[in-house]
Amino acid sequence: MNLMTSMRTEVEGAAAAEPSVDFVVVDVETACSRVSSICQIGIVGFRDGREVFAYETLVDPCDEFSPFNTRIHGISCDHVVGKPTFGHIHELVDGHLAGRVTVAHSNFDKGALAAACRFHDRRTIETTWLDSVRVAKRAWPDLPSHRLNVLTRFLGVRHKHHDALSDARAAGMVIVRAIDHTGIDLAGWLKPANPRGGPAPKPAADGCLEGERAFVLGQARDGPLAVRLAELGARVVASVGTTTTMLVVSDDQPYGRFVEASAPYRKAEELRGAGAALRILGESEIGDMQGT
Repeated sequence: MNLMTSMRTEVEGAAAAEPSVDFVVVDVETACSRVSSICQIGIVGFRDGREVFAYETLVDPCDEFSPFNTRIHGISCDHVVGKPTFGHIHELVDGHLAGRVTVAHSNFDKGALAAACRFHDRRTIETTWLDSVRVAKRAWPDLPSHRLNVLTRFLGVRHKHHDALSDARAAGMVIVRAIDHTGIDLAGWLKPANPRGGPAPKPAADGCLEGERAFVLGQARDGPLAVRLAELGARVVASVGTTTTMLVVSDDQPYGRFVEASAPYRKAEELRGAGAALRILGESEIGDMQGT
């Protein structure tokens, strides 16, 4: 059986046996500074907070091995002799990732997969990406670093750094623990932290908030809360600045109980500390102003 036939059989077997998942996690190691030079890939599927499948292989990068990279992950040219190229495993990787939510710790793995697809003349893998670094920064904003090895020590997760399968497992546990810690579900983490939306609604000519300049935290500036503020006469602004008079926190804000760690909230507190007449209100307080 040749390599292509073997890989095709593996793809078909994986497709038949793989369980449904909430998200998958991918991590790659590269042979040199060219991000297309993938020499190891690990993929882990999670459902209901638990690992349900794992895939790992060494990969012939079709490139040189840099001593610097080998010192990091321990993989050299000797380890990949006879191993498949990314072109050979593309269909299998695509089968694991395509159409799903795919987690990676930073955008490096996303960029490496895209570069490898181009290098091997394979179609781009279409998936919904979620950066576990961004999740960790919102879930645990006070940590001095959000590198994966720092996070795993903090969370008490077993981890062998710079092993693709172990890194993928660890990044998946970051998502699982962040969901447990904040109460924000996977769909919530996929939302932009502060969606800007379209143009702000025009403020009403009169109303109890006439003359106010309001920033909405956790909703788009053309969303329902912004519309309510405009109906009360407020001008909805794009950012918190020296002329802002109100920061209104949406009930839908994605930060959970860590909303005070968000950049707009911290900026508002900084301005208040400097003497600015800036109020921080919850969405329910705006409802009270409308008599609702």
